[in-house]
Amino acid sequence: MLICIPLLAWRPNIWQSGCMNIIAPFVTALVLACTAATAGSPLSGTEFDAYTTGKTLTFLESGHAYGIEQYRPGRKVKWAFDDGDCQEGEWYEPEPGLICFIYENTSDNPQCWNFFKENGGLTARFANEQNGIELYEARQSHAPLLCLGPEVGA
Repeated sequence: MLICIPLLAWRPNIWQSGCMNIIAPFVTALVLACTAATAGSPLSGTEFDAYTTGKTLTFLESGHAYGIEQYRPGRKVKWAFDDGDCQEGEWYEPEPGLICFIYENTSDNPQCWNFFKENGGLTARFANEQNGIELYEARQSHAPLLCLGPEVGA
């Protein structure tokens, strides 16, 4: 392997090099180890509560605004899609690693997610359907969620 390292520095087509046959398994193992380390187990309700309470988190999906949620004590939440209309709700953990949300207008249809600590923030994977939505935390604040509707009056 020590002989192959200098070859990596100057050889323009390393894929045709005999050294690549030696290095490839190590690179593959390293990539798999990194992937396994970031995948991890979903957060428990206790871990999720400890991370979120007192914060307002902004979530993105594929680089686009998805929504903002304020997490309050007692597993209470306030959610707004990017349109600004807020919904009051709460969350619960029906089984380890599954966090479900019920909002005032959707109490008969809980929205369940697996949350993971990744890349310094949360990643949420929708659990109600296969290949569902995946959100990631883009911003966090301690400021309350500002609601633009529907109950804003004058």
